[in-house]
Amino acid sequence: LLFPLLCFRSPLVTPLIFCLLLLAPFTQPSTITQPNFVLLLADDLGIGDVGCYGNDTIRTPNIDRLAKEGVKLTQHIAAAPLCTPSRAAFLTGRYPLRSGMDAINDKYRVIFWNAGSGGLPPNETTFAKILQHQGYSTGLIAFFYPLGQLSASIVMHCNSIETYSGLAAITCTDNILNNFLRITSSWNCTVPLSTIRISLKLIFELTGLISVRWKTLTCLAGFTLLFFISWFSSYGFVRYWNCIMMRNHGITEQPMVTDRTTSLILRESISFIERNKHKPFLLFLSFLHSHTPLLTTEKFLGRSRHGLYGDNVEEMDWMVGQVLDAIDKEGLKDTTLVYFASDHGGWLERQEGKRQLGGWNGIYKGGKAMGGWEGGIRVPGIFRWPGVLPAGTVIDEPTSLMDIYPTVVNLAGGAVPQDRVIDGRDLLPLLRGRVAHSEHEFLFHYCGTHLHAVRWHQKDTGAVWKAHYVTPIFSPPGAGACYDRGFCPCFGEGVTHHEPPLLFELSQDPSEAKPLSADTEPLFNTVIRRIGRAIEEHRRTLTPVPEQLSVSNVVWKPWLQPCCGTFPFCWCDKEGDQ
Repeated sequence: LLFPLLCFRSPLVTPLIFCLLLLAPFTQPSTITQPNFVLLLADDLGIGDVGCYGNDTIRTPNIDRLAKEGVKLTQHIAAAPLCTPSRAAFLTGRYPLRSGMDAINDKYRVIFWNAGSGGLPPNETTFAKILQHQGYSTGLIAFFYPLGQLSASIVMHCNSIETYSGLAAITCTDNILNNFLRITSSWNCTVPLSTIRISLKLIFELTGLISVRWKTLTCLAGFTLLFFISWFSSYGFVRYWNCIMMRNHGITEQPMVTDRTTSLILRESISFIERNKHKPFLLFLSFLHSHTPLLTTEKFLGRSRHGLYGDNVEEMDWMVGQVLDAIDKEGLKDTTLVYFASDHGGWLERQEGKRQLGGWNGIYKGGKAMGGWEGGIRVPGIFRWPGVLPAGTVIDEPTSLMDIYPTVVNLAGGAVPQDRVIDGRDLLPLLRGRVAHSEHEFLFHYCGTHLHAVRWHQKDTGAVWKAHYVTPIFSPPGAGACYDRGFCPCFGEGVTHHEPPLLFELSQDPSEAKPLSADTEPLFNTVIRRIGRAIEEHRRTLTPVPEQLSVSNVVWKPWLQPCCGTFPFCWCDKEGDQ
């Protein structure tokens, strides 16, 4: 419009142009072009571990800067309290039991081995696949153990992750190895004792003191050998088989060289941003931090007031800062939506002696693996997009990690699949202040495939009701977690079923300390009936799917083992060679 106006000599032209130029900076565009996406996901980070959520002893200035420059969600909810199902829901926008990524049993609630056959089914459509169809470059630089090695391959080949550089497994040095040490602790004695017995029997046989059949000795020797191989495999080879670094489709480190893992992941992240700065991109950076074994570089050891866990969180915050600096350096700050969250709450039971190696969930009860209590599912949730999202905003509305799916897809100009139920909701209207309330009326909180609790957001009153149908039995009693077990169970003797359910009003009692009853809450029966109807409606949307976390899918399979070399002698260091 300016060019035609300049063709006329009128005294009104100059003031009009001046006014248009003044108004331009204050006018928000009605349409949003495709932004870049940088999704930052921590592991096992408690909501109480972050400064902007109330922690004043662990330093997280870069995460806090994100909140100051963007939008902070105070009721951001994970779809599950464990890594595997939570991340499956994050990638697909669907409750994990819809894809078979939640467990029926209590022993195998996550994928332990990268040579298991379970994982995210290939018929699931991740947001990465949709974004690539919209012209995006997509990159995953990640701690990827929770979805399994087979699933990592599926995500790359079928769901259009162009660049994959990360870890097929990391808990090999911690959870997996510790589990095997518990199982094989008796074998440490069995193997040498059996060897001694056989040796003695051989001596007795040779000296003629005792007559022993050679067939019996052979059976005993074979049995002992099998036990020894099993024990040595679990104890010695696990770090070679399960701890690997991958770049795209190939293994570059086996075993993973943990001393340089942090620097490699950070370097790859920054390099991806630099390579794709001239076209829209999606970067999903899934941190190792703050999952045990808490790999922390020497630079950050001993810096925090909370031991190794605090050191690890502060290093992750530094990494967040490095990624933000890279975005700023390339001039991408105003065109990049940055998101930070954790996959679930902190692991309260993770201790070594008196050392606490798990996170803190602030005022919220419970933690990791607990399907209903807030501490296991309420996580940090921060968005930053200068010029589009209002800075310094705090939203106290129920939202979900599943909401990232439709939010990202819609912003990229794509469409969510119409042939399946998508449980996430587009957050952009809420984040921009265009609507006052979240689209979520009900959120269902599962522990494995068992429904433990339901949240009802009563929008007309602002109340947030939460009914608990099953809760874990803490051990020792009153401890606030299942310290005797290491994880709280989902069913069986380790849980309590509530009839009528425990009811809390979270806007008044976020710590879930004061259960309501029909005697203390006039709306008790009305609320319970309404939630009951919502459960019935929700269950009608569920369809049977293959169980991905069955024993047969989770168990280690030699023929699926990724190997950089000739199995079972799997080792290489291509990153070091470079």
